[in-house]
Amino acid sequence: MVVVQLIAILLALVILYVLYKLIKPITRLVINSIVGIILLFLLNLIFGLGIPINIFSIIIVALSGVAGVVLILILHFLGIAF
Repeated sequence: MVVVQLIAILLALVILYVLYKLIKPITRLVINSIVGIILLFLLNLIFGLGIPINIFSIIIVALSGVAGVVLILILHFLGIAF
């Protein structure tokens, strides 16, 4: 009986560890996306860049985070897009 309980506890710990390893990168991605969207909004608000906040710019920033904001800024200043 005790052996079964120990195996169950060890199995639960292994499952928790695996879930932690899977969720950790996802939380970094979510935080980076939120920071990127806020940064794009604040840059647009403070400096009046005139970058439209539409579905395309939000998707780029949400997938790339701060690097997406830099990409949108470069494309905007070069006159290629946005």
